[in-house]
Amino acid sequence: MFFSTIHQTSLLAQLQDMAAYNLWAISRLTDWLSSKPAVLLEATAASSFPGIKATLLHMLDVEREWLDRLQPMPVSKWQEADKGLGAVLDALEEQAGEWNDYVQSLSDEELQEDCYCNAFFGEVCRPKYEIIQHCLNHSTYHRGQVVTIGHQLGLKDAPMTDYLYYVLKVKEPATARREQPVGSYSQKSFLAVNFFSK
Repeated sequence: MFFSTIHQTSLLAQLQDMAAYNLWAISRLTDWLSSKPAVLLEATAASSFPGIKATLLHMLDVEREWLDRLQPMPVSKWQEADKGLGAVLDALEEQAGEWNDYVQSLSDEELQEDCYCNAFFGEVCRPKYEIIQHCLNHSTYHRGQVVTIGHQLGLKDAPMTDYLYYVLKVKEPATARREQPVGSYSQKSFLAVNFFSK
């Protein structure tokens, strides 16, 4: 069993943590995908986007658009003309790094500022923190789709990218080994062994 104390965390700290997690998860996903045959990653599969590469391109395009709208001086590095698979994987990881850098650079006040834009459903004015939450959630959603499409194509060895796994095994591995309080539940090994099984 994992034990923790209650922590009070600001919205900014939470979003900074999620942006760092997103970069880690995207890096794991792109490392995994880069080891697979390109023909599978470009194959058509049943999903909201017709395959892994198409889903990655959607992630790049949407998240780039929002990142450009959030920043006072947008810096688009992704070149629409270069859509080769290797370039897409590299751009996805680089863009996750840009998101992380951007979110880490914000102050609490900047997080509350309005972001104005036209979206597919009309004109939008929302605080920056909501747009950031949307984009980080968007990435998580589509990473899940990529893994599901991979399963359809026979790719069954996707890396673990769950947030709790990141917290316990990557971000703060020492905190996962807290001592068990006296008189507490004694079968902690059951959860430790089975918690992250697929």
